[in-house]
Amino acid sequence: MNAGKSNAAKANAGRAAEAKHYDVILSPVITEKATMASEQNKVVFDVRKDATKEEIKVAIERLFEVKVTGVNTLIRKGKLKSFRGIRGRQSDVKKAIVTLAEGDRIDVTTGL
Repeated sequence: MNAGKSNAAKANAGRAAEAKHYDVILSPVITEKATMASEQNKVVFDVRKDATKEEIKVAIERLFEVKVTGVNTLIRKGKLKSFRGIRGRQSDVKKAIVTLAEGDRIDVTTGL
């Protein structure tokens, strides 16, 4: 009887860990520059600002079932914009450029 509870607890822990991976990776970046990087086996994602390179690597490997060889991150500072005469500021965005192992691919145009 205890074995059933432990299996359920493991399943819940697995779902919680997977949900955390979805929290780290916000969205893929689909731009001309990101498409050119995909020719070099690199994929670009928007990630949480407090995500570390190791968290990003683990999340990509678990969600897409690929081998990640490197993660580079950058923070694009928010720009000052004017809309109908009202000045505002865009939010800062953290991006991760993920290099995949040879032979692995991620098709970002399809959903998970």
